[in-house]
Amino acid sequence: MCRVSFCMTIKLRAMEPGDIDAIYRWENDPTLWTYSAAHQPFSRHALQQFIDESSMTDFYASRQLRLIAEEEGGHEPLGCVDLFDFDPFHRRAALGLLVDSRCRNRGMGRAILSAIDDFAQQHLCLHQLHCIIATDNAPCLTLFRSFGYSEAGILKQWIFQEGEWHDAIFFQRML
Repeated sequence: MCRVSFCMTIKLRAMEPGDIDAIYRWENDPTLWTYSAAHQPFSRHALQQFIDESSMTDFYASRQLRLIAEEEGGHEPLGCVDLFDFDPFHRRAALGLLVDSRCRNRGMGRAILSAIDDFAQQHLCLHQLHCIIATDNAPCLTLFRSFGYSEAGILKQWIFQEGEWHDAIFFQRML
């Protein structure tokens, strides 16, 4: 069960083999597929290989990085952050954020966004993060707007869900 306090400190770290249960649960939750690039379940074996290979992957070569969020001093994965479409010249990356369903509506999203801002600035020297959020994902829109992400444009009919097209919003945050 997720223990969350409003003054928690989140630590971001590399994926570890012990994270397999949480990652398996997240990647195989069909309610999340609408908001991600995944549209099918993943086997435990495939996810274990992904975890193993990610420890040897260079962010500058692969242009992507997945980090696990946990409470400082804790060992329970509370969510994850994906940085992808990394552009080292323009010093920007796309951001994906997942908060474990057991930890939502408790301040976890804000705490993770704060941690990724610090990480992106201090360790990756990024100037900008950006993301695309479906217009029907109200909790996510509220979170990113409240954290200072600016709406930069509407992507018309960007997401195909249950036989219908939905718009999405492109957000940016200058670090």
